[in-house]
Amino acid sequence: SLGAYERVCRYIAKKCNSVVVSVGYRLAPEHPYPGQYFDCLNATLYFMRNLEEYHVDPALIIISGDSCGANFATVICQMLLNKKYPPKVRAQVLLYPGLQGLDLNLPSYQQNASVPLLFRKLVVYFCFHYLNKEPLFMEDILQNSHVPESMKQKYKKWISADIIPDEFKIRGYTPLKSTTYKPEVHEAVKEILEITFSPLIAEDSIICQLPESYIVTCEFDVLRDDGLLYKKRLEDNGVQVTWYHSESGFHGTLPFFGYGILSFVSGKKILDSTVNYINSL
Repeated sequence: SLGAYERVCRYIAKKCNSVVVSVGYRLAPEHPYPGQYFDCLNATLYFMRNLEEYHVDPALIIISGDSCGANFATVICQMLLNKKYPPKVRAQVLLYPGLQGLDLNLPSYQQNASVPLLFRKLVVYFCFHYLNKEPLFMEDILQNSHVPESMKQKYKKWISADIIPDEFKIRGYTPLKSTTYKPEVHEAVKEILEITFSPLIAEDSIICQLPESYIVTCEFDVLRDDGLLYKKRLEDNGVQVTWYHSESGFHGTLPFFGYGILSFVSGKKILDSTVNYINSL
C-alpha cells in the first residue's frame, strides 16, 4: 500500500532533495494482471509530460521500485523505449526485484525456500493470486513443468544456475533433474512467461538501450538470483550497473524502515546506499 512505503519515500525525498511520486496502482485480485503495468505506465507518462508543474529536472528522472514494484519499474523502463516523446529516464533503481517466472529452482530459490518473508511456495501462490486464478499445479510449477522445452533452451543463456557465481552456491544448490513439460500447467500460468511478467527475457535489442541501473540483492531472498542475472544481462549489453548486495538482508526489509525496534539494520543500509547512488547522479 502507499502507506506502507510512506516512510521510505519521505526519507528518499528528504535526503535526495527530490520529488518522489508513489503510484497507487490498482491491486489484484479485483484488478488482475496486467492492469497494474498500465496504471504505472500511465502515471509515469503523465508525470513525464508535466514535469514543469512538479519542478522536476527532465534530465534527472529515475524509475524505481522494490520487489513486485521493481518488476513494474523494470517493465516500464523497457516500455518507455517505444515512447519517443517523454524525456529519457536517467536511471532505474531496482530493489530486490522479481524478474522471471521460468526457473524457480535457481540457487536462491532453493537456499531461501523457507526464509521469511517470501517463501518459495508463496511466490507461486502470489502469481496465481495476481492472475486471479485458482492456485493449481503448485508442485508442478515449482519443478518448472510449466515451461516448454523449446523455451528452456532458448533462454538458458540468460536464466540458468550456471550463470550464477559460485560464491552464491556455497549455502547449497542441487541441480534440478530433468522434468516433463505439462501443457495443462503451462496453460494455467502462461502469463508469467510473458515479457511483461518476466522482463529478464527481453531481447538484447531492448536491454542495450536501457538507462544506467542500480540493483539491490539480498542474500536471504528467493529472488536474489533474479537480480544477479539481470545485472549480468545489463552489463553484457554495455549498460552501467551499480550493485549493492546486502549480506544480511531479506526480502521485504524496506517497509519496516522507521518502525523503531521493528526496523532492521539491513533495510537502513539498503536505503542509505540507494540515497547515495541517487545523489551521485
